[in-house]
Amino acid sequence: MTYVNFEPLFDLVTLLLILAPLTLMVLIGFYVRKRGCFLRLLALVALGLALANPVIIDENREPLKSTVAVVVDRSQSQELDKRKQATDEALKALTGYLAGLPQFDVRVVEAGAVDDNNDGNETRLFSSLSNALRDVPPSRIGGAIMLTDGQVHDIPADAQALGFNAPVHSLITGKPDEFDRRIAFNKAPRFGISGKPLQMSFTVTDQGKLPAQDTITNVKIRINGKEVSQQQARIGEETSLTIELPHAGANIIELSTDVLDGEVTGINNQAVAVVDAIRENLRVLLVSGEPHSGERTWRNLLKSDTAVDLVHFTILRPPEKQDGTPIEELSLIVFPTRELFVDKVNDFDLIIFDRYQHLDVLPLLYYDFIAQYVENGGALLVAAGPEYAGYSSIARTPLYSVLPALPTGEVTEKAFYPRLTDAGKRHPVTRGLEGSDQEPPQWSRWFRSIDINTPQGEVVMSGPDNKPLLVLSRVGKGRVGTLLSDQGWLWARGFEGGGPYAPLYRRIAHWLMQEPDLAEEALTAKGDARSLKITRQTMSDKADKATITTPSGKEIELELKETQPGLFETVLETKEVGLYQIKNGDYETLAHVGPVDAPEFTDIISTPDKLTPLAKLTGGNVIRLHEAKNDAVKLPQIVAVKDGKAASGDDWMGLRETADTQLKNVNRLPLFSGFLSLAALLLIFTGLWYREGR
Repeated sequence: MTYVNFEPLFDLVTLLLILAPLTLMVLIGFYVRKRGCFLRLLALVALGLALANPVIIDENREPLKSTVAVVVDRSQSQELDKRKQATDEALKALTGYLAGLPQFDVRVVEAGAVDDNNDGNETRLFSSLSNALRDVPPSRIGGAIMLTDGQVHDIPADAQALGFNAPVHSLITGKPDEFDRRIAFNKAPRFGISGKPLQMSFTVTDQGKLPAQDTITNVKIRINGKEVSQQQARIGEETSLTIELPHAGANIIELSTDVLDGEVTGINNQAVAVVDAIRENLRVLLVSGEPHSGERTWRNLLKSDTAVDLVHFTILRPPEKQDGTPIEELSLIVFPTRELFVDKVNDFDLIIFDRYQHLDVLPLLYYDFIAQYVENGGALLVAAGPEYAGYSSIARTPLYSVLPALPTGEVTEKAFYPRLTDAGKRHPVTRGLEGSDQEPPQWSRWFRSIDINTPQGEVVMSGPDNKPLLVLSRVGKGRVGTLLSDQGWLWARGFEGGGPYAPLYRRIAHWLMQEPDLAEEALTAKGDARSLKITRQTMSDKADKATITTPSGKEIELELKETQPGLFETVLETKEVGLYQIKNGDYETLAHVGPVDAPEFTDIISTPDKLTPLAKLTGGNVIRLHEAKNDAVKLPQIVAVKDGKAASGDDWMGLRETADTQLKNVNRLPLFSGFLSLAALLLIFTGLWYREGR
């Protein structure tokens, strides 16, 4: 490129101050018709050129390449029905074709894969496109070509949002005659009440060009991996569902329908909802044998729990005060023994006898009702004091049949630190109690414990001389706990720094009420976007390998490593979304990895429809790689076009060539400087002097 440029010796104001008076003198000379006016004008022009310093510039420029982005969809839907294979074939052919067009700089962008920045919930290609072209000026962007199945979830609403003016083309994988059946929850509450009916709803939807099918399909309902029922559902219509959550905690509700022959995938023929079941307010009966310091500790702890409905009775008259007054006349209110221990005993989730002794307040037959209540699934806690070792002990009633051990009649009165036994270090009720990991434990001493014979069950805490202090046992379908000291209130009062009485008492109560999180033997698993965490709780000192069955049916074995006493864990890193089945010995569980109802698997059929509006706005094109079901991959022709020209046709795609160039070198030729300009000025001024001198 050659052009003339002015590089004045002075700034514009100085030039005007020099040339303006001279120009005025020349004009006056012309006005009065003075001789030599033309020479004066010529001298003025020569002086002006000398001061303006004109220069001929000859630039050598090299055309720049246009940048073209090829965005490759690596989302999970691209793994279906040989779409990945078609994508790889098209990418290889496309990059080879573009390599023959030297005016384009090609950037290949892999997008949509599950990684640390993408949980696989959606296919986001345009954000990756924007990041890939962030360092390129808009004038140098030649366009973009997307290799995708068309299920993209971040398509801009208008072309301006792209940030450049160039065509956006799409090559669509997948076959044009695809069809798919999908089942999804419409109503799936996050929480429910254990043992109560829960209302849900779902819809089975057919998409694409399906062969002739019935309008009704069969749906299987599974809860925590066990099939509980089957239900008929009409295609395309919302169907109601009523289930009952079997236990508190997380429950996995799974719906599945038959996979059709030839459909794209069976992944979305299954719908999963995770519902956390909570119990209705737990009903606890606390019967205190006499007022004492520990009674208030139990009462305050249970009253502070909003999930507990507490019924509390205290026997105010101590046993040594015997004057023959009938027992029914001693009560401030009538003690409703028959109503509590016969008529409504099964309504309670937990019965606590706190330093209670048999004083004929309860007929002996009622203790037998309590024992039956425990064997049928009830929960009993005996918080014992010295009375438990005496002749009025409840261990000398029919209740003895469910108690883990009988008292010896001895009471040990001396200071001791409650300690966790080896079993207690593994048991979820006592494991990890704050202060238990030091010796002596970092909590206060107690001063009394009740001696018992060889207990049945787990001794999780020991007292003086390594004697049992807390015994947890199972009887029939129920559970019994025995705390062989009434000194726990010392921890609550902060004596010698106190101790973790609240977590201990709360865990004991919830274990007795069969809280799943406190089971001694349990297998649990929890999935997130890309990993599966497996936890095995056991009283054993080792755990077998975990066998994991992935949604695709593949089996994986993983070692479980002990992270705490009795707690073994492992983590499986995975990109496969769906329901995983985990087994360990006789235990098995389910967990869902990834979004439960991800948009990635909501619409699975390949389609050009979503990207066509944007392609039209940018002058691009959307073309399928397969024209028919069994066709091989076929690429359209790629053409370089000038700015402002059409960039697409029926079977071709255009990429814009940029007009930007890069400066390589510059040649400068001053026109009025050096000896040439000096000679010209001398010649003109000499001629002017000669003319004026005549």
